[in-house]
Amino acid sequence: MKTNDSLIGGRLIDTPQIYHSYALYLTKFIDAYRRQGVTVNAITVQNEPQNRNPAGYPGTDMSAAQEEKVIEALGPMLRSAGLKTQILAYDHNWSEHPNDIAGTPPDETMDTNDYPQEVLSSPAARWVSGAAYHCYHGDPSAMTTLHDEFPTKDVYFTECSGSQSSDPANTFSDTLKWHSRNLIIGSPRNWATTVINWNIALDPSGRPHVGGCGTCTGILTIGPGDKVTPDAEYYTLGALSCFVQPGAVRIASTSFGITGWNGEVMDVAFRDPDGTTVLVAHNENDNPEAFGVLEGDRSFTNTLPGDSLATFAWPGNPGVGQGLRELDPSGWRATASPAGPTDPCCQGDVASGAVDDDASTRFSTGTGQAPGQYLQVDLGRPEPVRQIVYDSGVKVTIPVPTP
Repeated sequence: MKTNDSLIGGRLIDTPQIYHSYALYLTKFIDAYRRQGVTVNAITVQNEPQNRNPAGYPGTDMSAAQEEKVIEALGPMLRSAGLKTQILAYDHNWSEHPNDIAGTPPDETMDTNDYPQEVLSSPAARWVSGAAYHCYHGDPSAMTTLHDEFPTKDVYFTECSGSQSSDPANTFSDTLKWHSRNLIIGSPRNWATTVINWNIALDPSGRPHVGGCGTCTGILTIGPGDKVTPDAEYYTLGALSCFVQPGAVRIASTSFGITGWNGEVMDVAFRDPDGTTVLVAHNENDNPEAFGVLEGDRSFTNTLPGDSLATFAWPGNPGVGQGLRELDPSGWRATASPAGPTDPCCQGDVASGAVDDDASTRFSTGTGQAPGQYLQVDLGRPEPVRQIVYDSGVKVTIPVPTP
């Protein structure tokens, strides 16, 4: 089916017969699993379609235009076969790797950092449930960008491997910090519905593998002999999987930390089906870091050890505070007097920083309190408000009287 008669590299031959045959192959593959009692929930039609020269392992250069043709053939086949397997677009990095950009053929330049958008803007999108991402270049914020453009499509994070550090003694710490920030916290905060690691298990030499990564780490290391060693990935995944239950949803939480290190505690929060709140927090600093949590009428403080990832869970509150939800700040407008500081150090601390849902920005007058100063927020629509929370480093909660 390929232009180079090889599983490695090349493209699908660009004919309707080939797209039909490839779609039929994928349908039979999924159906064969079904007949063995295994449900395939979702499939991508090509792993890493912009990796045009895989290092010794199977791969295919598949443009967005070709992926659309495969999906247009595959979608109806799955429906006719009674298969409910979802189709996901893309399955590659948050942004295109410079090496892949350098090898971009002329007919694929429109796909550069826009591949999933191309597929989801095409007629093939009616068969596509969402898009899948890998971690090897770019930033998790790319998933929020896609969500904002296509809010009805799901976002999946489907692959990331740890890697041996230049000093092997630092591998565990380096992996725990990077995966905590970018996968365990960064991906759900950017709309990912899954967090998947690659590989599950490798030996101490990073094997087995066929070409590709020779320094990758697994969730577990097997060996020497029958020895089994949990790696950092085992613990980072556990911070979610041991507490966030099937059917949970992510809920809004203020995170002062960001995926790029800024010295602040980073977090993500979930609500389990039984009402339990789950908060995962990460301290990337070498030194302990104190933080506080406020939910409704309850609060607590904690100090995270240096280089640590921790999960906190508490049951739903049957009393005061139930039914409260944080309003979506999209479309809010803020004005202030004074408009912001005049000091060159802080001229970015304008009124909009108070309502942009970004804990790393803020509003500041830049001067002492004086009569006539104000911060005014226009929600853009009528909203019932029971409580206002001012986040000034130490949160201040003001109940709003019921009219």
